[in-house]
Amino acid sequence: MKIADVSVSVHRFETTLPVVDRPGPAEARVICTITTDDGLTGTGMTARFLTAAVEAAIGRHLGPAILGLDPRRPALVIDRLMPLVSERGIANGVNRAALSCIDLALWDIAGKARGARVSDLLGGLADDAPAYVTCGFPNLDRDEQAALCRAMAAEGFGTVKMVVGHKGGLAEDVARIKAIRAAVGDDVGIAIDANERFSYDMALRLCQMLAGEPIAWFEDPVFNNDARDLARLRAATGIPLGAGQMDGHARRFREFAEHDALDLFMPNSMYNGGMSETARVAALANANERPLSDAGGGGIYCLHHMTAFPGATLAEVHLGTLHLERRLFAEAPRVAAGRSALPDGPGFGVTLDADVLRETRV
Repeated sequence: MKIADVSVSVHRFETTLPVVDRPGPAEARVICTITTDDGLTGTGMTARFLTAAVEAAIGRHLGPAILGLDPRRPALVIDRLMPLVSERGIANGVNRAALSCIDLALWDIAGKARGARVSDLLGGLADDAPAYVTCGFPNLDRDEQAALCRAMAAEGFGTVKMVVGHKGGLAEDVARIKAIRAAVGDDVGIAIDANERFSYDMALRLCQMLAGEPIAWFEDPVFNNDARDLARLRAATGIPLGAGQMDGHARRFREFAEHDALDLFMPNSMYNGGMSETARVAALANANERPLSDAGGGGIYCLHHMTAFPGATLAEVHLGTLHLERRLFAEAPRVAAGRSALPDGPGFGVTLDADVLRETRV
């Protein structure tokens, strides 16, 4: 089997949040489809940043370089690409996003060629995963946010996640957290995510203001997820820290481990180099006795690593991504009673809706 064609396109989706009927985060996707000489196809995705540049990197440089290679051997194909994306050191930014997109498409083909799900190729720990839901967004007011979290708790999610860093400052963040706590009760966990917006001092101050509030974890709390600041913050607070969705390749997690900076490893295969890189991160998490999760709207692609490896905990259900995937895939993601289930088909188990692709193409 050989790679016969590599195609790539950019798509934009508008999303709607349930319950409050408000716009969710706008979602962009770069979609790469690899076709083999016998007609088998695999699809990979990346998202959000410099999408036209990622499209160009795949279409003009990386795609042509892998024609004729065996797509069932992702390591061989990625090894061919590494000298092209970085002649020294490690690839980041646009290059790593492009690698992620291609690598995921390769794993999709590898699974289809063997009649197996990607999760099963990597270990096959489970068929579904307990899930947390990301449902606290800055465009919602305090009451809307509380109402949406209440509805998600009623659907069976044991943990809800909200963004912090609102225009009202730390006091508004605390007020929103307390409003959510009143809405969901004491049995539902609340996680917070600063998206790397805070200085160390601001992150520490928020932790101090939340003393007595059982926060499930604090995600991406400081600028650039600086490993030294994460380690200082972890030593100063009892709130568990998580990170790794945007630059979560194995060397980055090695740095976190060397500084004892994280409680929770949170890679995203759409950004870090793909499922091949996430497998290396999972090995690091296991060796360092840290639980594995995911973040950043990886959806179906991250669910496969959350059901493959020992030490996996909660999979993310991001409401923006869920809305997108229910439009884009012919097989709607199955989320019920706070659990996210793998699709039944081989590879990643999903098929793109051609009509939606045409409607959303940029």
